[in-house]
Amino acid sequence: MIGFLSGRVAARTETGCLLDVAGVGYRLTCSTSTLASLPGEGAPCRLWTHLLVRDDSLALFGFATEGERAQFEALLGVAGVGPKVALAVCSGFTPEAFRRALAADDVVALSSVPGLGKRTAQRLLVDLKDRFDLPQGDATTGARDVLAQARKAAVAERLAEP
Repeated sequence: MIGFLSGRVAARTETGCLLDVAGVGYRLTCSTSTLASLPGEGAPCRLWTHLLVRDDSLALFGFATEGERAQFEALLGVAGVGPKVALAVCSGFTPEAFRRALAADDVVALSSVPGLGKRTAQRLLVDLKDRFDLPQGDATTGARDVLAQARKAAVAERLAEP
């Protein structure tokens, strides 16, 4: 529906930003990686978007890359994954790292995302493995555990903010 928005960053919030597009302020919820990549207030910016339509609300999500938006949309297609968990996964994994975790069947790394339990992580592997071009090879278990702990800490810090 709305593929992307180009405008100027009007304000930043803890969970997203306001983007001024020709005098209209669009409130976008963003992943932590997108928030980190946003330019300062008043600077031009383009964000790829996903509009989530529910019975009682409309929610607009913004992403720095098309890959991150595609990852978010794929996650929403998995049973038991809503926008909050999908955004947490996008905050914890770049699209490339997410594909590597899928290729390695890394349930431990995936379930390290707050709100994503072991069962849902396994469901992600089953449902999404065929949707992505997955890299070959596997990381060592020790390296995966360190990355999983770092992701968990970063995402937990973001979700803990009021």
